[in-house]
Amino acid sequence: MSYYALKHIHMTFAVLSGALFLVRGLWMLADSRYLQQRWVRIAPHVIDTLLLASAIGLAVWSSQYPGQAPWLTAKLVALVAYIGLGTVALKRGRTRQARVLAFVGALACFAYILAVAVTKNPLIAA
Repeated sequence: MSYYALKHIHMTFAVLSGALFLVRGLWMLADSRYLQQRWVRIAPHVIDTLLLASAIGLAVWSSQYPGQAPWLTAKLVALVAYIGLGTVALKRGRTRQARVLAFVGALACFAYILAVAVTKNPLIAA
């Protein structure tokens, strides 16, 4: 497999992950029963595992690692924040307000991750 094929696989899983998170968040806001469907609980784990595996593959292939490449370090820190906020938004938030705020924060983290990935600059204002 070529580097570019792996990169496209990674980008595809990133879009799928973000889109599914957005849909799940909207279902959470609507108190939808769809959140309880089996595939909705399983698919994010499969997609995110493949996303992470492709990210590791890209890092190894390109010899760019968090701690060495500032933009990858920024993505990793934002990813941890995204995961934390996402769990509060979809599962652990005790109040609706906490869930909504966490959902908005997680979406902001996801947008930041995408912007850093495109620009390769952790200071995306540049």
